[in-house]
Amino acid sequence: MYPEGYRYTKDHEWIAVEGDRGKVGITDYAQKQLGDVVFVELPEVGRKLKAGERFGTIESVKAVSELYSPVAGDVVEVNAPLADKPETVNQDPHGAAWMIVLKLESPEAVASLMDAAAYAALVASEAK
Repeated sequence: MYPEGYRYTKDHEWIAVEGDRGKVGITDYAQKQLGDVVFVELPEVGRKLKAGERFGTIESVKAVSELYSPVAGDVVEVNAPLADKPETVNQDPHGAAWMIVLKLESPEAVASLMDAAAYAALVASEAK
């Protein structure tokens, strides 16, 4: 359900790290809680983010939620197609609906985030 090898936050963001870069998005659980996504606001390339800092918003038919960076880094890429196809978040939250790519300030900081099993346990506890 939640890809192994990704790391997760309590705010339901994921990060997939390759070298010194991390691709960030929201989890399947988060998109289900939101419902049909109608708008995604993402930051400009070049923005510096701290761990836990808001980097954008996601709007659904039910609510507007803030997006938070799992770790510190510089935004080196944004998924611009999400502006025209925000529903991609509902269709492929762990793949095509990635939101930003960070050049990680400290790649080892990712180790402090939850692995897939710990995240699944968190979701199970919230679903009760």
